[in-house]
Amino acid sequence: MIDRPIDEVFAFLADGENDKKFSSRILEMKKTTDGPPSLGSIYASTAKDGPFKAEHEFELVLFEPPTRIRWRERTTSTPVVVPEGGYDLEPTGEGTRLTFFNILEGQGFLGKLIAPMALKSARKGADAFAASIKAAVEAG
Repeated sequence: MIDRPIDEVFAFLADGENDKKFSSRILEMKKTTDGPPSLGSIYASTAKDGPFKAEHEFELVLFEPPTRIRWRERTTSTPVVVPEGGYDLEPTGEGTRLTFFNILEGQGFLGKLIAPMALKSARKGADAFAASIKAAVEAG
């Protein structure tokens, strides 16, 4: 639950450059397409993936203000990718209920080996991640 109106939460989350405000993994995030965030917008990031730095690229593949955002990772050079991730938003009184997900998929031998560990780590950290999103959105 985020103590902000749904339109405000959607706008904050739609701008992928805000990800570094709530995700400690994200070292850099930049929108590489022109215009405001929308269907087809692409974001490039540098992230800490365990002990390594990795370059990722994501595309917004569903953009339905103010309730749904979906992305897919376009990266092919990392062992674990996100073929689909997203946010679902629902108004609740004066606040917003946020549901989020990332599907993780291993690529190649190494990716298939470490994907289960990445998934376990993501699940373990989901509540803390949700709290970070809430704090960042509420802080503006």
